[in-house]
Amino acid sequence: MSRPPNPPAAPPGSPAPPPASAAPVTVRPGWVLALLTVVGAMAAMGAVAALGLWAAGATDLPGNAFPRVVAASVVMAVGGSMELSGDAGALAASHAGVTVLPLSITLAGALVVGAGFLRPARHRTVAAAGRLAGWAARLAVLWLAALAGLAFAAHQTFAVDPGDGVLGAIGELFGALPTVGFATNVPLTVVFGLLWLLGVLVIALLVARGVPLPARLRRPQASARPVAYAMVVLLLTYVAVGLVVALVTAATRGHATRTFALILLGLPNLTWPALTIGLGATWNGRVDGPFGLPVPHLLDEVLRTPDVSTLNLGTLAEHDHRVWWLVTVDAVLLLAAAFLAAARSPARLRLWEHALRMAVALVLTVLLICLTGRISAHYGLSLLGIGDVGGGLSGEVLLRPRLWSALGLAALWGLVAGVLGALPARLARRRHGS
Repeated sequence: MSRPPNPPAAPPGSPAPPPASAAPVTVRPGWVLALLTVVGAMAAMGAVAALGLWAAGATDLPGNAFPRVVAASVVMAVGGSMELSGDAGALAASHAGVTVLPLSITLAGALVVGAGFLRPARHRTVAAAGRLAGWAARLAVLWLAALAGLAFAAHQTFAVDPGDGVLGAIGELFGALPTVGFATNVPLTVVFGLLWLLGVLVIALLVARGVPLPARLRRPQASARPVAYAMVVLLLTYVAVGLVVALVTAATRGHATRTFALILLGLPNLTWPALTIGLGATWNGRVDGPFGLPVPHLLDEVLRTPDVSTLNLGTLAEHDHRVWWLVTVDAVLLLAAAFLAAARSPARLRLWEHALRMAVALVLTVLLICLTGRISAHYGLSLLGIGDVGGGLSGEVLLRPRLWSALGLAALWGLVAGVLGALPARLARRRHGS
């Protein structure tokens, strides 16, 4: 019986073939991996929401409402539409509304979704446009199914105790005891949840390195990736700085549960607007009644006024001069972000191109902060059609930016930071090249 011929010997100097065990491990972007990604994101968001609401005291809500409030928080974190309703019997009417994104929950979900989406792409199993679109479609289908399930579960009605005074006696006599409830608008939640998912996937593709893309997408990704990556690092760094400040405050000044509620529900809701304030932007806001958010004492002092307050460096400095450090922090972090973007950009780019790209990226980042950082929440009760009654039964939380001035300041800061950050990056590249 003849033996099979031996394989030809490799020519001298050629690298040895890799052993079978060294073959690259590929991760197939199928339904199982998509399900794990969606479940992981929902679990992370649910855990952050549950811990934050527990620290805020939501476990004491009546009617075993805690799981539904957690579901509602997750829905709102991805842009879901919440509808508030009120009823106070025949002689009274209650009204309520809320618009807020709990950005700590949003950030947790975005990080998990982005990492899960990029995992098979990094292993080069997603390269063609069709395969990339198919992988994103699998995630979208399972994501929308999970989000719709949460939206159906997120509904509850609460009774509001008007107290033992005259208002309580009238309400009990005429059956005008107020209630307030919440429910999700499922169709709008699905639409906004899909837009949120697409935004996260686009940002993930923009900032990722080593992800094979169709030829038509490579050039725009290559030009946008350095500044997009720098902006994501900037936002995450600001959250990290805010986290350190919050933990130090909790350890030295008490109110630990209040601080942890803020960290787990809305830390970026404070740190990202603080970034814009450091640039010189102005926000308008108000906190009134018992429904205020667990904000730091300085903000509560500035915002708790009879009229809408102005929130900027000047008004904050009237209460605490340390807020001027926001300008220094912004300058340092923006220069670092500009240096990072320039170091990752092609060497052929000129200074004005670095400056222009940095300005556009910072304007878009500030626009995102202004759109997601808005807060509007109110509740009130009127009896016999006469205004709000019962000081403890009405409240308002308001925070909105002056958009165009914020965007203009972002463009100016971006141009300056782009030039000043690109100069040391270019010098370092020349030294390394020599």
